[in-house]
Amino acid sequence: MIGKAVFLVGALAGGTGLSQFPEFSQQYLQRLAGQVDALTVVVQDFDASAQKNGLTREDALAELTGTAFLSDRQQDLRRTFLRHARLSDNLVALRAAGPLERMLMPQRLGDPETLAATWSDFRPAVPVTLDGLAAAGIGFLGGGAALSGLLALLLWPLRRFAGG
Repeated sequence: MIGKAVFLVGALAGGTGLSQFPEFSQQYLQRLAGQVDALTVVVQDFDASAQKNGLTREDALAELTGTAFLSDRQQDLRRTFLRHARLSDNLVALRAAGPLERMLMPQRLGDPETLAATWSDFRPAVPVTLDGLAAAGIGFLGGGAALSGLLALLLWPLRRFAGG
């Protein structure tokens, strides 16, 4: 009886929690697109300035030396270019995936700034979409199985002791 109750609690918690993922991932995707758009402006402006002066991006970055400020700016821009490339790759992959497929891509939702901003504005939604209901079902079964497995593991020594 306790095992069934524990399964039900775990299943409900898992289902409720995971049912929110499709909407959360959609909001993350929207914020990610905004981040990529903003970074694209910086990258294109820098590349246009470099091209106007007959330089490649690497050549233009190499010109940013001589003072501590210029060296710091060079490193800032290198980080910006890397972040732009990483976020752009994630955006392409997440746009190509459906809401349920995104559950299998947690590494693509790993930008700390975007994740924190999305989480701070996120408000849970009721799972009224097919994707939300499917995610709720997966979470229900997964949460129930996980909690039941944990309970069985914790009670195993007692059963062994009582039976032997």
